[in-house]
Amino acid sequence: MGKERLVTVGIIVLILAVAGLIIYSKTVGFGPIGGIIQNTPLEAFSKYLGENSVLYVQTGCSHCVEQENLFGDNVKYLTIVDCLTDTETCINLGIEGTPTWIINGQKYVGVQSIEKLKELTNYQD
Repeated sequence: MGKERLVTVGIIVLILAVAGLIIYSKTVGFGPIGGIIQNTPLEAFSKYLGENSVLYVQTGCSHCVEQENLFGDNVKYLTIVDCLTDTETCINLGIEGTPTWIINGQKYVGVQSIEKLKELTNYQD
């Protein structure tokens, strides 16, 4: 391979790497300079959701893990009740399967997308 072609390939790889980092940083909430942005859209929504709903899960439930993973590190802002350790609460509320969200007094069973949760809580970005 000629020197000019090698330089061209290197430049293309560099451009793709930078583009990938920019896309990744916007997805996970990193700013282009200076580290983690303190209040990403997902973080703000997670805080709002934690104040306006409860997620009922059960240790060992793979769908519960899937639901929690949608929030990444922001899961810490959610209000979560583990029905394995707080069985009485879950029985009293009639929680029959997990994950179950209670939003505005309504139960929503199963994994809910971020978009669906925004809709159910009337969240405005």
